[in-house]
Amino acid sequence: MDEALKENIMGALEQVIDPEIGIDIVNLGLVYDLDLDEEGCLTVTMTLTAMGCPLAGILVDQVQMAVQDIPEVKDTHVNIVWNPPWTKDRMSRYAKIALGIN
Repeated sequence: MDEALKENIMGALEQVIDPEIGIDIVNLGLVYDLDLDEEGCLTVTMTLTAMGCPLAGILVDQVQMAVQDIPEVKDTHVNIVWNPPWTKDRMSRYAKIALGIN
C-alpha cells in the first residue's frame, strides 16, 4: 500500500472517536497496522484502551464505516489484538494535550 493511500485511510480513521475518552483512535495510538491485499480487503490491526471494553463492537462498526468510501477498500476486517499492550505513550502529542497528560 502506498503512503498516500495509507494516509487517506488513517485520515478516515481519525473520524472514529473512542466514546469513553472522546479522542479519535488514531491519535490515541490504538491503530497498530494497516494491510490492504490485492482484492481490496483492508485489515486494520488495532487494540483498545482496556480489555473487555464493552464498546469494542461499536468501534469495529465505526472503523468499517469510516473507510467504506475509500475506492481502493472493498472490504474491511478489524483485528483486535492485546499485544503489544496499549499504553498512554502511544498517544499523539495532540491527544496528550487534549487529555492533560504530560
